[in-house]
Amino acid sequence: MPIIVMAYDPQWPILFTQLADPIRQHLHHHDVTIEHVGSTAVPGLAAKPVIDMDIVVHDVDAISAIIADLTTLGYVHRGDLGIAGREAFYAPTHLPRHHLYLGHQECPSIRNHLLVRDYLRQHPHAVTAYATLKQQLVQTCGDDIDAYVAGKSQFLADILRTQGMATHDVDAIIGQNQPPTYTTPPRP
Repeated sequence: MPIIVMAYDPQWPILFTQLADPIRQHLHHHDVTIEHVGSTAVPGLAAKPVIDMDIVVHDVDAISAIIADLTTLGYVHRGDLGIAGREAFYAPTHLPRHHLYLGHQECPSIRNHLLVRDYLRQHPHAVTAYATLKQQLVQTCGDDIDAYVAGKSQFLADILRTQGMATHDVDAIIGQNQPPTYTTPPRP
């Protein structure tokens, strides 16, 4: 399937809110925040048209209960997909396509999402450079999502290092070099 990267759509934050509100209400008894992450969370950034959401947990002991609560909303737990500390879910099929992840606030994968998003929101020149890189990768990678993700790795690693993430955490995140953070998984 070809990789589609489109111009920023101002409806993406609205769609995030529509997706996050029911989860937020359902998890009201847990100490969590729900964050819009990924490229659709950065105004002006070209992106694949899939909303990425992180449920950031402040009490690691609550993760199992939150997983159970999410299943009652129709989310299907997929496990960590090889990324320790971050749980992934299939979205209910009746909802718009989105990625949902769950992790403790200190999980490097969760911190990665937040640091990159916040950096890009504050640095318009980086948004332009990242959009250009993504468009070039779409042209050169065709439908090879692994090559597309790998092609973005150094750019993202540079941001994470600039933001003070420990080298071993950056290397672990970039070394995973797999698409769970950015691809659209097949639905069950």
